[in-house]
Amino acid sequence: MHISKAQIKFIRSLQHKKFRDESGFFVAEGRKSIEELKKGFELVLEVNSSNATEEEISRMSGLKTPQGEIAVFKKAASGEPVAGGDLTVVLDGIQDPGNLGTIIRTCDWFGVKQIVCSPDTADCYNPKVVQATMGALTRVRVVYTDLPVWLGQQDVPVYGTLLDGKNMYETVKGSSVKGIIVMGNEGNGISQAVRPYITHPLYIPSYPAGAETSESLNVAIATAVVLAEFRRPG
Repeated sequence: MHISKAQIKFIRSLQHKKFRDESGFFVAEGRKSIEELKKGFELVLEVNSSNATEEEISRMSGLKTPQGEIAVFKKAASGEPVAGGDLTVVLDGIQDPGNLGTIIRTCDWFGVKQIVCSPDTADCYNPKVVQATMGALTRVRVVYTDLPVWLGQQDVPVYGTLLDGKNMYETVKGSSVKGIIVMGNEGNGISQAVRPYITHPLYIPSYPAGAETSESLNVAIATAVVLAEFRRPG
């Protein structure tokens, strides 16, 4: 059955958080991403050349270069963060959808099953985030909560990247490490409200020590560097 004008309008509306929240659905594009998401999310509608024209797909797409296939999925039930697991990543005010998507994909690679986000962190169902995760959303649970309240209830080490932290390579002892890793906002770092809960401040040293270098690392890159160290056998 050919796609209707109402369906086109609805799919297009899912580019906006307001409509994703109201409807409980999100949109994904591209064959690989769609096939991966089918493994963990309920498929509601799939659009491709069999039921839509190239022009119609372009109108629904949020990409500069549409990939020819669009799908609508039902969002996962929200709920509270769960305790347990060896590592949990906490995101405090991550704004850029590309960064969030890359962090979710990185967590998937390093076996982190849960990401706990502050309410002002980007929406994990933003199409740009979904695109960047490449299907990792099916394996990594992303939840949003009041971070100071939640962190105050935890009884595990809480690591956080801070400029005045201790050298990560001298502090983290490889894959035996358990706990929570907090990554902060792209421009301001970890918020003042969350900093008191950091029990183990970490710093990723530049190389060589003392040389003039960039002011900071991109937060998605920093997350990858930290997780690689936490997962290093030792």
